[in-house]
Amino acid sequence: MDAIVIANDGEPFLDSTFWYLTEQASGTFEGSFAIVRKDGSMDVIVSVLEEESASEGAGEVRVYHDREERENFIREALSGCSKVGFNMHSATYAAVQYVKKVAEGIEPVDAGKAIGETVSVKDEKEIAATREACRISSQVAREIPGYLSEGVSEKEVAARMDNRMRELGGSGNAFDTIAAFGAYSSQPHHMPCDYRLKKGDTALFDFGSKYGRYCSDMTRTVFLGRPPEILERAYEVVREAQLAGIAEYMDGAPANAADLAARELIDGTEFKGKFIHSFGHGIGMEVHQDISVSPRSEQRLKAGNVVSAEPGIYIPGVGGIRIEDTCLITEDGCEVLTSFDHSFTVI
Repeated sequence: MDAIVIANDGEPFLDSTFWYLTEQASGTFEGSFAIVRKDGSMDVIVSVLEEESASEGAGEVRVYHDREERENFIREALSGCSKVGFNMHSATYAAVQYVKKVAEGIEPVDAGKAIGETVSVKDEKEIAATREACRISSQVAREIPGYLSEGVSEKEVAARMDNRMRELGGSGNAFDTIAAFGAYSSQPHHMPCDYRLKKGDTALFDFGSKYGRYCSDMTRTVFLGRPPEILERAYEVVREAQLAGIAEYMDGAPANAADLAARELIDGTEFKGKFIHSFGHGIGMEVHQDISVSPRSEQRLKAGNVVSAEPGIYIPGVGGIRIEDTCLITEDGCEVLTSFDHSFTVI
């Protein structure tokens, strides 16, 4: 490839790779482009709205005031280029066709896999930001029992958690907080509603903070009063499965090994078939990055990868259990970056 183009369209079609390359601390950067050439030089093409923010980052900043000026900058940046890579995992069809039309003669190719492999290995600065995001969300996880009482709603607790992460220094949510009470906890992606907590209910929370654009991801499940015995047993199994999976997290290991270890443990109990998603995924500037910790994954883990560890058991009409941590793959194995009480907790 002669160059790589990272195209930021309008919300929600923004590519986190833009911030990875430019190291921008703030700004939305809609309608912006980062163009990296073979020699390592980079043009950052932004509107006048982002001029001040862009000056704080990396690359040669080119500020446009109208569409014609933007197109001239794109043509200049790609002058002499033939094969041009795009992050097809996130670039819109319209953005690729736009650049192809503006810079006549280029051949767009998919650079998504190479980009994904690059950003999945974190340097010390990225790891430090991830640690801070994990510190913030871990503190909220430890506070969760104090947020709960009979009659409180899912929406109320989710809002309190979101606000608390900001109070602790987070720049925002890694994703929309999941708060699922009672039977709703069997829905892995439940959206918080007005349901109010009752005695005997499961209370499942899946949430994460951002710090310096880097994400944490964790899930804690607790109970208001003693739950049905089947859920108490499910909790024990999920925790054992998480430990079995994390034991497989190490530099050079097949990514599917952790999933298979956790799945084998769960399927060897009365909860066979109740673990209905993958064991984990990559985490970075986006909460789901290009590492799949699933049964069919053909990837291998590398030191510097950040991944989730999140087995679960889901029983429709009864409830669900999920326990999740954010983990760093190291040369010696794995470091769990999040921290909270993983024991069976009744409030």
